[in-house]
This record gives sequence, C-alpha cells and structure tokens, in this order.
Amino acid sequence: MPEQSVHPQETVESNQQFIFDSLKGENMKTIDKTVLAGYNAGIEKNRLRSEIGLIEFERTKEILLEKLPKPPAIIYDIGGGYGEYAWWLTSLGYEVHLFDLSETNIEMSKELAVAYPNCHLKAAMVCDARSVPRNDKSADAILFMGPLYSITEYEERILALKESYRLLKDNGLIFTAALTPYSVLLHQLTLYDKRRTLDRSDVLAMIERELLDGCHINPERSIVKGLGSSHLHTAKALKEELTCGGFSETTVYGVMGGAWLAPNIDELWKDEKAKNVLMKTVRLLDNHEEVIGVSGHLLAVSKKLT
Repeated sequence: MPEQSVHPQETVESNQQFIFDSLKGENMKTIDKTVLAGYNAGIEKNRLRSEIGLIEFERTKEILLEKLPKPPAIIYDIGGGYGEYAWWLTSLGYEVHLFDLSETNIEMSKELAVAYPNCHLKAAMVCDARSVPRNDKSADAILFMGPLYSITEYEERILALKESYRLLKDNGLIFTAALTPYSVLLHQLTLYDKRRTLDRSDVLAMIERELLDGCHINPERSIVKGLGSSHLHTAKALKEELTCGGFSETTVYGVMGGAWLAPNIDELWKDEKAKNVLMKTVRLLDNHEEVIGVSGHLLAVSKKLT
C-alpha cells in the first residue's frame, strides 16, 4: 500500500518533527465518542507514572526488553498515547513511529522531548489503527497497547490486527494490550468501603455483562465514570482474536499480577525493597492461567509467521 501524504508541523520544540494526518469520522464508528473525548481532554497524561500505572509500565518494559529485537530495529507504536513507550524506546536506539487516534495525545508527545534530549521520534501522527500509512512489511515490531479494547466491534478489531499483520516484517513481533473482564469489578471492590457503587443494580448489571461476553456497556460513561464503552478480553479470547488476525505463538502476561490491589502504591514505590517485592509477585503470577485475569491489564506477545 503506498504511503499517504502527511503534513510536517512547522514549529516544534527541541527540533522534533511531528507529522499529522487527518481522520474521517467513519473510521471511528466503533469507538465510543466519550473514549476519544477523554483522550483529547488529556486523561492519558502521566497515567503510567502513578499508582497502578507504575506497575504496568515497569513490567511491560521488562517484557519489551526481553522480547524485542536489538536496536536500531523499526517499531510502530500504534495507539501509543502520548508516547511514554515510544520515547523510552527511542532513547534506547530504536527507530520509533508513534500513531494515536487522539490529536491531544500527539500534541502532548512533544512535551516528552524535554525528558529525552538528543532523541527524536521518527514520526508522531494522528492515525486510526485500522489504516496506518506505512508500507507492507516495514516494521520489525509493533506495540498495540490501546486499540483492541477501544474498538467495540469484533470485525473491526480483527481488521486492526490484520493491518498490523500487513505492516510487520516476517517473524516480526506484536505486543498487544487488553483489559480483563474482571478489572472493573475488582477495582470497584477495592473502593467499596468509600463509594458503595456496587450497591447499584445498573452497575452490577453492567459488570454481569462484562463477565458474560466482555462487552463493557457504558455509553457516554453514563453508568460509572472512567472507562467508556469498550471490549474486555480474557486471555483465551485475546489469543483467539490474535490468531484470527494472522498471528501465532502467542504468550499472554498479566502485567500487574495482583500487586495493583495493594494500597498506597505511590508510597510503596518510593521504598526500593517494597517496590522489588511488588514486582516479584507480578512475575510470579503473570503467566499463571488460573489467576491471570486478576491483573487489570494483559499483554500478549505474538509472532507473524510466514
């Protein structure tokens, strides 16, 4: 597929060139408008730098370092938010292209340039995961950390995965994130003494549906705040969708284990011993099928075989 035309930004901080692309409304038809509105309001900023995000970020980076090819491999970070992983990988010597549906996220990615002097993203572009303007077999690895739970329709999720399959070189790896059907319930349980949200019949009905088929029905966040209507995956369902997208040899990790249930993670993280203990428990649990759903987030590592 030939590359589409893009428009360089004229003035960019730290001499970083950022590339933008226009989006047609029909490309977003299966994404809750409030989900995109939330990202455009900047809710993603610093999510990985506090509380449960600290655990998710730390364990995900460990897995990436273990599995990724050596730099200067080409990485496409699709649905990469404002670039926490993209900038970190760039600092390690990778050629990273950042793509996200939210224009605000792409704008905010410029701010991270300050934390990574002398580093440059190859591109940062507003882009739908189902149509990425890059050539066939042009990436050594793909980070697919957000799109799969934001796209609510099964057929559209498979299209997005097939697009990543097209982009990957033979034997390339895709790292796919998902939210579990148990994440909302477990989170509400940790807050039950404060909010008692679970006393409401509409909240329980929403959770029952999540456990039934993974559909988180929360249009315009009308039932609870936080996550808008999305799709939640068990480890088995995640593997099955990746297989339908063409990928093989999938391993699923529960990147937060049960450590995210610990209270006051920000304070514990300042204590090196406590931090190490929490991360050790994550590694102990994150590949156990019986309890993998306890983790709020999953990370699947899959290969494109010829």
